[in-house]
Amino acid sequence: MKQYKAEIVAVGTELLLGQIANTNAQWLSQQLALYGINVYNHAVVGDNLKRVEEVFRQAQDRSDIIIVTGGLGPTEDDLTREAFQLISGLEMAEDRASMNKIELFFKNHKLNMTANNRKQARVFKGSAVLANNVGMAPGMRVELAGKTWFFLPGVPKEMKQIAADEIMPYLSRLTGNEQRIKSLVLKFIGIGESALEHELKDIVQGQSNPTIAPLAQEDGVVIRLTAKERTEAQLVNLLEKSKEQILGKVGDYYFGSDDQTIEQVIVDLLKQQNKQLSAAESLTGGLFTEKIVSVSGASSVCPGGIVSYAAEIKHNILGVSERTIQTKGTVSEECAQEMAEKARTLFGTQIGISFTGVAGPDLLEGKPAGTVFISISDEDGYTSTNQYLFTGNRSSIRKRACLKGLEIIYNYLKSQSMKQFNGQN
Repeated sequence: MKQYKAEIVAVGTELLLGQIANTNAQWLSQQLALYGINVYNHAVVGDNLKRVEEVFRQAQDRSDIIIVTGGLGPTEDDLTREAFQLISGLEMAEDRASMNKIELFFKNHKLNMTANNRKQARVFKGSAVLANNVGMAPGMRVELAGKTWFFLPGVPKEMKQIAADEIMPYLSRLTGNEQRIKSLVLKFIGIGESALEHELKDIVQGQSNPTIAPLAQEDGVVIRLTAKERTEAQLVNLLEKSKEQILGKVGDYYFGSDDQTIEQVIVDLLKQQNKQLSAAESLTGGLFTEKIVSVSGASSVCPGGIVSYAAEIKHNILGVSERTIQTKGTVSEECAQEMAEKARTLFGTQIGISFTGVAGPDLLEGKPAGTVFISISDEDGYTSTNQYLFTGNRSSIRKRACLKGLEIIYNYLKSQSMKQFNGQN
């Protein structure tokens, strides 16, 4: 079997400036490895026609498969097509299907389409056009002097969709790889990436199929299991066995898989338990409620929330006692507890949650930035208030507080489900 040499070229000055990380190359290298294709070179080049041309010529000389990301947009600094035309001599033409899609987008959004947007539909004559189902600019596959070139948008979600739907199946046929590949993503909350890796160290070191890759994300930690086998049944069996082994060690932190989000799981649990949730948010400023109501059907379990940022709003609108504010302060366990209770009674829900604290950068009421109180209150008289000290900038502290609130509500609802289950048995 031929051993193919692959190269990944990322086009964009923003990558060189460090404004964004080149996560596309990392992801593509991981995917190519699954097909036994070795990536020998990563290249990053800025938006300069001569330099892009030079990098493309080097790639053509030394690699069998070249994947280019970025530079397919509508602006003058999107130069990928022009640079490849210089080394290939291929003519370009407008792809009618892609142009129809672009025109429809602007029409549906009632936006004026400027002439430069037509550039996104230009493809090389004789190329295979790769459908972009989540964006506008299509991808392309071009054969040049025995080498295979792929051109992809730089936007990660667009790049991944085209690569998964078009490139990987093509490479599977090219390499004669008869094995099928299937992945399963396990999602965890309340445990950090390093702690998760420590707990699973023996499993990770002893496992080759499926491969196990822990990854930190904004809403928790995920483990991606990737199995290779000849049949779907064998794949499912491998993944389920590995999942069972992993959850045997860290199942307490597991909340879902694949496309499930923590907010979706929370909404589903609320529906199952026939309960409603409301929130009183100070430092999070509505982030928590926004997460919940982003889920389709959330209106049945979340009638509303209140952003009680100023002390006057906490007292006059939410109903926190003036005594608590004067004697304990707005950044306190007592204020957080009253906020959760008042949110629950104000909206007539079974559960209330509150957030108050110091997002920073300055001290507030003598407490440092990152000090956060989160409280939960239910109709049966249960209350729980916890203090945290988060690090990071203002935005990071607010996001971490929101995530912690989601974790608290999830664990509360999970415990309620266990109580109901045990009561029935």
